[in-house]
Parts: sequence; structure tokens; C-alpha cells
Amino acid sequence: MTMATTPYSRWKTLEDEQVNQGLISEILGAASDDVWATAACVDRILHDTDAQQALLLHGISRTDNVVGRCSEKIPREGREGGESTASNQDQLVQHFKQSPTDAQLCQLRSVLLARLARLTTFIELEKVAIADAVEEESVDEDMEEWEDDPWAEEGSDSPPKPKQTGKLPFNLQAFLLNDLLSSAQDLASYQYFDALQVLFQRHGLELWPYRFRILDFIPEHAPPLAYRRLLPSLDSASNSELRWSKAQEQAPIDFSQLPSTRAAIQQAGLALDLPEPRPVPPEEATSEPLSSDQLTQWYTSRVDNIIQTTGMVDVALALIQHGASQGVPGLDEMGEELSLLSRLVYDAPQDPTSPSDWNLDLWRSMSPEAVVRGYLAHSTPESIPSDITRLVIPYLFVLETRAERAGHPDPDLQERMLHEYILSTPLELAASIFEASKPTLPAAQRILRNDVDVAQMALACLYGSDSLDEWPTMSRIFECMPAWETAAQDETDEEAADTTLTSLGSFVTPTTTRPKCTPKDLLLFFKPLTVQSLSRALDILDVHLESGEILSRWSVPAPLRWFLQSADDVKEQRAWANRMARRAGGIGDPLNDLEDWEWLLDDMLKLTEKSESGIRGAFGLLSREEVLSIFLSGLLSTGKFDIAKSLIRQPHGKLSLSSETIEDICLKCSNELYDNASSGNYRVGDMKLAYDCLDILPPSPRVVQEKEFIEATSRICSFHVTSRPGIPISPIEIRLTKDRLSLISRVLSSNGDAYKHTEVMLDLCFKLGFRNDVTAEVKVLAMMADTALQAEDFDRAYDHTQKMVNSIHQLQSDQPALTDDTKLKEAIEVCWIACFQLGRQPEYHELSKKMTLLGQALDLCPADKMHDVLTAWRRLQQEDIEARVERLNNRDSSIPQSARVTERHAAFVPRNVASSLRARLQDIHMPSPPLLSTPDAAALASRTFKSVASNFSFSIGHRSQTQASDNLSVVSEGSRRDGASDVSAQASRAISKGIGWLIGVDE
Repeated sequence: MTMATTPYSRWKTLEDEQVNQGLISEILGAASDDVWATAACVDRILHDTDAQQALLLHGISRTDNVVGRCSEKIPREGREGGESTASNQDQLVQHFKQSPTDAQLCQLRSVLLARLARLTTFIELEKVAIADAVEEESVDEDMEEWEDDPWAEEGSDSPPKPKQTGKLPFNLQAFLLNDLLSSAQDLASYQYFDALQVLFQRHGLELWPYRFRILDFIPEHAPPLAYRRLLPSLDSASNSELRWSKAQEQAPIDFSQLPSTRAAIQQAGLALDLPEPRPVPPEEATSEPLSSDQLTQWYTSRVDNIIQTTGMVDVALALIQHGASQGVPGLDEMGEELSLLSRLVYDAPQDPTSPSDWNLDLWRSMSPEAVVRGYLAHSTPESIPSDITRLVIPYLFVLETRAERAGHPDPDLQERMLHEYILSTPLELAASIFEASKPTLPAAQRILRNDVDVAQMALACLYGSDSLDEWPTMSRIFECMPAWETAAQDETDEEAADTTLTSLGSFVTPTTTRPKCTPKDLLLFFKPLTVQSLSRALDILDVHLESGEILSRWSVPAPLRWFLQSADDVKEQRAWANRMARRAGGIGDPLNDLEDWEWLLDDMLKLTEKSESGIRGAFGLLSREEVLSIFLSGLLSTGKFDIAKSLIRQPHGKLSLSSETIEDICLKCSNELYDNASSGNYRVGDMKLAYDCLDILPPSPRVVQEKEFIEATSRICSFHVTSRPGIPISPIEIRLTKDRLSLISRVLSSNGDAYKHTEVMLDLCFKLGFRNDVTAEVKVLAMMADTALQAEDFDRAYDHTQKMVNSIHQLQSDQPALTDDTKLKEAIEVCWIACFQLGRQPEYHELSKKMTLLGQALDLCPADKMHDVLTAWRRLQQEDIEARVERLNNRDSSIPQSARVTERHAAFVPRNVASSLRARLQDIHMPSPPLLSTPDAAALASRTFKSVASNFSFSIGHRSQTQASDNLSVVSEGSRRDGASDVSAQASRAISKGIGWLIGVDE
């Protein structure tokens, strides 16, 4: 036989997949070396169970002879244990030293026998796994027709099984080489519970110490009923853990597996390094059965771990129920807690935001109120009555039972807990509860079975609510109230109800110490009321609900407690009526038709009326006329003037107000629109509404005056008058200006040409409220003259001054009795100073007009100022004489003597002025010329004009007046030396810069 065809070479070249029973017998049977053949069987681990079994059996058969030889060396009594054990051990060691091959074969045989036992177990595990997979597939086909929640079927006979694949989580090679604990843990992790049961039965002695480590590998979400046969139970006889039952008698141990045999081989120094399963650390073993308390602790710990890891309360509950059924003590109370918690997790309505991290610690830390709220947290109005019946009431019953067991009975617990929840729940849910408590329902079906409780709870809920848009829901609650026969009630009960509601109105009013009054607090006020008083309170509630619906309809809703707070507060009722009239319909639903406004008026009047039982409405303290006035104000504020005209002009309309009242309302609304206007243009915006509002009634002096003021405001704004640099003046600033003539001054200051439009300025003065006021007219003309003077427009300044003089003369001739009138004196003072100012102007070259102005000033000025005017007159007269002499000298050759004589004797002052001057001089003793230290006329005029014109202010345009008042002290004409004419001219020019310094205005 060549080397290539020897059994040894053939076996080495053979792949594992090619090995079968025939080749094993053919190749290994031909090998003469038992050690090599046996080692070859140990060296290979195949994936095919039949081939592996044949390989193991062949290797064992090759070692049968060595067992016989070794057994012969040891007497039977030595093998069974006796006094000669030590000597037998020595003989065995000596034998192995003499025959090393026997030692090797014994070691190889021990490995093959262990693998054969493992192989037999693996074959059974595969059978169980395949059977479970077929059963699971059949169950899945049946469940395809049912989509029900598995938790809904309580008490099902067949527990749900985990998904099986028919293939073990490990192969044969891993099972043979790994320790049994690792294989058992793999089966537990993948939920091969039937296979794990087989492993426990066949290798119970090896796995018993590690049973709890194996159970810990079972996933927490696995249903306990699926592995219930693996769970520990209590032996009632020993009050400890029940040991596993032995499924079969223990097979006898082979000679090669005896500890003594292994020890002898070790002593002979012939131990081989063979692959053996990894040993399990002994410190992780639990060999002794657990006590009852330890079992309870294990189940409790397992439940906590399940809930913490998965949150699956139903799995934890099933585990506790199984433990309790196996006699484990101390699990009943936990089962009760888990049962209640499972109702919260699985039976109570949920939504995606519901918490999923429930655990027993959290459950036990919750108060009963929190548990009730948790049960009903996601209930709907349709489901809450049934949720209370099937979830809350059983829980409250358990609490009552526990209280009785603890020796602290609480018979009112259920009623108290329900009341607290109803008082804190939204009105929509509360309405469903009240509907499930109607007096018309049978008592057994009602959630609240006491009619008095229903009424008190409803009053507290409604008056304690902040809702503004749930009036239909509130009406639903009211419809569930009981109806009592109170025909024989005495008046004291009604008074008690009214007094209670009045006190409640004060109680619900927010304060610094109690910003909010809860329904629970309000219930304290209704508890003492009798049935008759509650009936009266429900009548009041009916009126308040109707009033609330009316207010909500017109976009001015108020919480129901407001009707309590405002019952005796006329200011609050008036304020809400104004809101109703002005905000009716809201922005999204404006009132555009006459019918809508009539409907609003009807509702407002309805709120002032009393009900059939004598209860006042929301506006019960307001008179009908006041409500009509408020309504008309609100209507006008919206700009619906055509509707207002229709309502006012109806012959027998509901808007029955006097014309004076309507006029007052129109003026008031117009003023409001005016004050709110952002632009003064009365053609647009609120200013247009303010103007049009005055067209509702026929013109009257007050209406005309207000319209003219609006027109004046529009005119002032058209001149771009500013209140601050770059900011146009607003209408409200115009109205709040105390001295309205100053507005004309600001117009003149801000517009260079405004002084040229005399009629426009005077019309503006009249429309600002100064019509038929000559004093105001004179002041305006003085402003215009001053502005013209600053612009060096002397002709217009002269025209304005002459109009002032004419106005004064006209006023004096029409009303001579008013010469002592203060305003007339002020006008005269302004007029003569203006004339004097322009007459002294050196830059004004019209001598005749200047003389006329000084003559008019002399005519109007006070007696103590005539000397100053005459001083200026003499200067002008001297200038006039010099000018005439010069003209005569230049014209002697061409002008006849008679003409020169005529011109020389002609007076340069008008006849009326001269006569006036002579008349004044006849009555007045002229003093001698003043000394040099005497102030001249300009300084005197300055002090006088400042005191007179301080009552009206107007700014000065164009030219600065800052130094005018500082350069006024000049010498008088009587004491002036020859060189003083230049000084007088300079002072005259300084004085002529404007009359603003005369009226006390500083720029």
C-alpha cells in the first residue's frame, strides 16, 4: 500500500462535508492504531448529526478494550469505593505509566462520551424547535383573520408564543464545544422555551445552580405564560423553592469519566490538552433553593425590571399573577397595584403624547386625585361617562376598601373625589358628566345621584369658569338642573340667595391676596343654601346665561362671574355697554345693515329689563335713555351716518332721544373722531368722519362752530405747520392749544406769503372761534402787519395797519359805551403801537404815509405817551421841511412864485389827523422836553406793548429780533444835539425790525 492510499493520508485529505458513515467505517476501520483512530474522531466535529453520531460511536468502540484492561487492574470493590482505594489508585497510576496509550485512550473516550450525550440532547432540541415552528406557523395563519388587541382577551387558554424559526440559535459545533450555561442562555434570549425545558430535563444537575442566571436572559417583553414551566415556585411543605423533578434515572458513569481515573492520569503525567467546554465560575451558582422571602424578592425585582425596561405593565401583571398562583407570598398587593396601573395604561383613553414610562414607583407616588385625572386625561365628551363608570369608580372602590382594612373608613371618598375632578375639568367634559347625572335618569345610571349636589356643582363650575365662548355648553349644563316645587317658599330664602350672590360678587373680585377664585372656593358659598335658595340661584343663573349669550353675540363676551361683580356697579355696566355699542360685530363681522343695528339696539335694551322673576339684566342699573345714548355714540363712532339718520328720523322709532341730547352726542362723537385723527385734512380719514358726523342734524350755532373749527384745522395743516422740527402738527395739538391766535402766528411764521392773504387769515381767525371778535381781528392784522414789516413789504404793512385803525374807529362809533372795555383797550393799544412802529421805520420812504401813521398813533395812544409820538412827529416834520426846501430850490426856475407859496403853506399832514392832534393838544398840558436820561418813545412803547400783548402770542417771521429791545434807549428829540440825528436814525432802524419785541415774544 502506497503512502497516498493509506488510511491516514485519506482521512487527512477528506473534507468535513464529505465525511459519512461509510467512509468512517472504511477509512478509520482500516487503521490499526487505536490511538490515532480515536484521536481522529475527537479531532473532527461535523455539522451533520448522523455523521457526527457515527464518528463518535466509532471512536468509542475503538476504546472499549482499554476500559476492559484498566478495569481488570482494579478490583470491583476498589472501584465502588473502599479501604483499598488509595492502593488501587496507585495501581492505576502505575498501569498508565506502563501503558501510556491506555491513558490517552481513556482521555479520548471521556471526551467522546460527553460529546455523544450532548449530541443526543442537540437532536432532541432540534425536534422541539421544528415542532414549535410548525405550531407557530399554524397560529399565525389563524391570527391573520383576527386583528383584535391581544390584551383584550383576558383569560385565554393558549398563551401567546414567541416567534420561532425552526432553527436553533447555535449550530452543532458550538453546542458541543461551549458550556451548557452559554447554550441555555442563548435559548432563553431567543425565547426557545420548550427547547430550554428539554435542556433543563436532560442536564438538570449541571444547570440547576445557574437557573436564575438563565431566567435573567429571557427578554422582559416575553409573555410569562410562555415560559411559566421554567419559573420558580414554592414548595409548601418546606416553605422554600421547589426543586426540579428528575425526568429519568441518572445513567452510570463510565470508567473513563470517573474522577479517580482522571486523577490517576494526572498523577501519571500523561494528561492531554483536549478541547473541553469552558467551566462556569462557581461564585455565580445558586445551588440551594431560595426561601419564600427570596422568591418574593425575585418576582418583585423581575417585575420592576420589566416595567423599567419595557413599560409593559400587562407582562408584569401576568408574571405576578403566575407567582401568586404558585404560592409565592406577598404578591397579592403588588398584583392589585399592577391591575389598577394596567387599567390606566391599557384601558384608559390614550393619545400619542401619553407617557409611556409608567412604573410602580411613579404609580405609588401619585395621589388619588392625580390617578383620577390620569384615568380621564384623554377622555372625550362622548366617552367620559363610561370612563368614569369603568375606570374611576372601581379605583375609588379599591381605595375605600383599603381605608376600611386600614381601620380608617372614608365613606365620602368617592363623592369627594368626583366633585374635585368635576370642578377642575373643562366645561365640555363637565357638561357630559352633568348630562349623565340628570334627575330624569334612573339612580343606578347617574354619576351624581344627589340633586342638591348637581345644582351646587353646576353653580360653582359655571361661575368659576373663565370661558368666553362656551355659552351653548353652559346652557347644556343648565338644562340638566333639577326643577323643584318652590311655590310655597318664603321671602327669606330668596333674600338669602340674593345676599349670597351679592357676597359672592365681592368674593370673586380679584384682589392682591387672591388674584383668582377657583370653583372649589365658590362651592363653599353654595353649600349652605337650601333647596328654595338654590332654585332662586338657578333663576339668576338663567338670566346671566341669557345675558352672556347676548354679549358674546356682539363680540364683547364676559365671563359669567362678571355678572356677579357688576350686579351693583353702575360704572362697570356703563363701561360694558360702551364696549358693546362700539365693538359690536367685531372686525370680522361688521354691521352694515339697518336691521343689524336695530337688532343690536333691541339686545341692549333687553339687557336693561327685568326677568319674570324680577331679576335685573346685565345693564339693569342703566336707564333706557342712557343706553340709547350709548348706542347712538357707538353707531356714530363707526361712521355709519346714513344708518344713524334713518334711526333718528323714524317717526316712531326706538331711538327716542331729544334733539339736544342727539346734538350733544353728535358733538361728542365728532370730537372723539377729531382727537383720534392722524391727519388734519377733513376730506379723508377720521377727520372726514368728524366733519360728516355734524351733518346728521340741522345746523345750529354749536354745530356750525365745530364745523368751522374742523375747517380751520384743515387749513392750518395745509400750511404745513410743525409742532417740532420735521413733525407736522396733529389735530389733537391744535385742539389743546390754549391761545388759538398763536396758531395764526405759527402759520405766518412758517409761510412767507401767508401775510399777503388777508381774507384767508381773517377767515381762519373767525373759524377758530373768534367770529365777531374785533379784538382778535385787530391782533391778527397786527401779526400780518408785523410779518409784512419783517419782509420789508411796507405797502402791505400800511394796508394792514389802516384796516386795524378802521376796525377800531368802527368799533368806537358802534359801541361808544365800551371805551373802558379791557379787550377794546387792548385792541387800541395794539393798533397805535403798530402805527407808531411803522411810522418810525426809516427804511419806509413814504413820508406822507408815515406822517399819517404817526398821526393815527397820536390819536389812539394814551396821554402819557403823546410826547413820545410827537417827538417822532417833529423829526419827520423836519425831514419833510428840508425835503420840500430842497425841492423848491431845485424848481425855482421852473415853478411860479404863486405855486411855491401854495406848496410852502400846504400841510403835509391830513386834515383829520391835524385836527385830531390839535384836539388832543388842547386838552393835554405838554411837559417840557425831557432830560437826556429820559427814555424815548420807543422804550416806553416797548414796555407798554409788552404788557398789553402778553395776552396773545404770535411768532415773528424772517428777521431776528434778539437785539431789538437792547438798543432802544436813545435821547429824546428836545435834548438831541446836532450829532444826535445819526443815533436817532440807528435806533429807529433797530426799533423798526418788528413788533415782536413789543408783545413779549422771544424767538
